[in-house]
Amino acid sequence: MLNWEEQVAPAFLKSGIAPQPLAAEQERPKIEEVALAPLAAIVAEKMTSRVNVADKRIINAKTDVNQLVPFKYKWAWEKYLAGCANHWMPQEINMNRDIALWKDPNGLTEDERRIIKRNLGFFTTADSLAANNIVLGTYRHITAPECRQYLLRQAFEEAIHTHAYQYIVESLGLDQSEIFNAYNEIESIRAKDEFLIPFINVLTDPNFKTGTLENDQKLLRSLIVFACVMEGLFFYVGFTQILAMGRQNKMTGAAEQYQYILRDESMHCNFGIDLINQIKLENPQIWTSEFKDEIKSIFEKAVELEYRYAEDTMPRGVLGMNAPMFKGYLRYICNRRCLQIGLDAMFPNEENPFPWMSEMIDLKKERNFFETRVIEYQTGGALSWE
Repeated sequence: MLNWEEQVAPAFLKSGIAPQPLAAEQERPKIEEVALAPLAAIVAEKMTSRVNVADKRIINAKTDVNQLVPFKYKWAWEKYLAGCANHWMPQEINMNRDIALWKDPNGLTEDERRIIKRNLGFFTTADSLAANNIVLGTYRHITAPECRQYLLRQAFEEAIHTHAYQYIVESLGLDQSEIFNAYNEIESIRAKDEFLIPFINVLTDPNFKTGTLENDQKLLRSLIVFACVMEGLFFYVGFTQILAMGRQNKMTGAAEQYQYILRDESMHCNFGIDLINQIKLENPQIWTSEFKDEIKSIFEKAVELEYRYAEDTMPRGVLGMNAPMFKGYLRYICNRRCLQIGLDAMFPNEENPFPWMSEMIDLKKERNFFETRVIEYQTGGALSWE
């Protein structure tokens, strides 16, 4: 029987022969020489004292990133717990009604089918881009461990979302290569992705690290793009279209999954906004008037790109909506994102043409909108959207 308390010496010590490193190991750079991440993001420097809450920072902290507690940013930990309580899996959703409707030649119009395929074409790769941004970029540069904990949960949720889109594609028997390669073939989708990719590349560059005014602004700029533009704006035409179908009792299985995804993405957006505002608070020197003007230009371009996508996915009115309605909606959302990060509204007096979407995003839903199923699927604990 093995006794776990025994000290087992390595064989080379018993033989008296010192181990010889392999040639590959001899050439391998030391961890301090690897430029994949700031050193603090990989190993803790030797500390002479325990972590002091007052010393913790979102970026550029000197504290040990491997010590989760004591908490400073409790809002990040609470969002992590809420995300865990919200856990769901795509295969739990019954797609039989969707399959029957899709196979019925008279079940959906060609315009409705176009919306579904364009939606899936964008989202199948969008969440992969979001995951890349988190695990290959953002995570390395955040030095608050409770925030890093939520980022890990967020990355897992992006994987679940990609799984959900694949599950819908497979269930409906769609051409998988057509859908998954849409970001290379459909101009309105490609334009959005090409807009996002440079902001990913900044953070995934192995030579990039924070600590200067210029680089801290680069990090903040990328965080704003992904929280407020990608997850906070680029997803909303697609969400609205599919959820509108669900409201008309069409594609209810897909719509239910989109509602779960909307709930997750709303939390991602809110976490990102909290992160942005905390970085601004701790580093006020980076929030210059020139930087704010640049962010407004980014928002303006993003609204334009998402409106082009709305026109492409909805060349004619359908589901009680049309593309021009989305122009006002996107401006309304843009105003909201600006105000959330401390900018003035860019499009005054815009109103929400889809008030039912605000109910789905902002209010606690007691039951599923489409199948009277409990929407706040949880593995434990209680969750409020508020």
